[in-house]
Amino acid sequence: MVKKIPIGPFHPILEEPEFFELHVDGERVVDIDITIGWSHRGIELLSEHKTWDQVPFLVERVCGICSCSHPYAYVKAVEDCAGIEVPIRAQYIRAIIAELERLHSHLLWTGLAGHFLGYNTVFMWTWKYREPLLDILEAVTGNRNHYAMLRPGGVRRDVPAEEIPNILTMLNELEKKNALLTNAIVDDPVIHARTKNVGILPLDKCREYGALGPTARAGGYDIDARRDHPIDVYGELDFDVIVCENGDVFDKAVVRQRENFEAIKIIRQSLEKLKALGEGPICTEVHEIPPGEGIGVYEAPRGEVLHYVRSNGGNMPMRHKIRAPSFNNILTNEYSVVGNTVADAGLITAAVDPCYSCTEPVSYTHLRAHETVLDL
Repeated sequence: MVKKIPIGPFHPILEEPEFFELHVDGERVVDIDITIGWSHRGIELLSEHKTWDQVPFLVERVCGICSCSHPYAYVKAVEDCAGIEVPIRAQYIRAIIAELERLHSHLLWTGLAGHFLGYNTVFMWTWKYREPLLDILEAVTGNRNHYAMLRPGGVRRDVPAEEIPNILTMLNELEKKNALLTNAIVDDPVIHARTKNVGILPLDKCREYGALGPTARAGGYDIDARRDHPIDVYGELDFDVIVCENGDVFDKAVVRQRENFEAIKIIRQSLEKLKALGEGPICTEVHEIPPGEGIGVYEAPRGEVLHYVRSNGGNMPMRHKIRAPSFNNILTNEYSVVGNTVADAGLITAAVDPCYSCTEPVSYTHLRAHETVLDL
């Protein structure tokens, strides 16, 4: 007999509200209903009432863990619309902050994954290793989250020269700790038992659902916006795109852990370039945004994030549309959860590193009487 078990919209395993209704036969999940729409905050509508330079502060708050990724995609959309050239020093600073955020996000996910498994040793280790990283972010930007660094045309603050040795020291230590953590995950039989062949999302389903980021790369889908659609200096930086094949929870963990090494590699290269460049401008002054439209794409820790802006020549966006990777990745649970046990369902839904607030930046009250879906 099939019964229904709710997870959410408010549940201890969910950091934000979302509703998953499991259809179970005994201990086995045979179907799942996913209902989004519990966190409307009207970000896109609010954006239309703020100046072009105020919007980065707003979109930082779409998601605290993507508080560089959303502004990055937004400013690239504005720069695409206005044809703005960004100073080279600012481009490297952007890469440094963005990759520090990637490290922060992936380590946060690893710690939470350990907690969901009941493996609190991994949780405690990861939180300890992440703390010096947050200290560096605070020293460089002034904030542990919501860095307020990006603006159309460049960045708001330079990376202080005296902080570069501290960043490199932190990276050296974090690289060792990440290796230890990765080896612990790869070699631990308990983690293998709980994550291997659990929540499998194969390549064909990655394509079918439009999966993004580590969720897609764990299933063999070789995509990464930093390589495929390089912005700023990413086309000049040397890094590997980490891809696995099985698409299970274990491979999702492995992809994120190995991506940490690539993020460290990118930050080191960018710091070397900053030292070689010496002092220079960090922002192009932007006085107006001409009529037109622009698109900005960036590979956030969870996958490709896209911002679209339309300008009528005024000092505020006429339209601002946000598409975050979690919007795609959450729907993959329709496939990956089915066939698994109830005990694994919570872990599988968490394995895509979902940001539920990212999926719902728009308020339905934004729709006006004269607008249609095609107009948006």
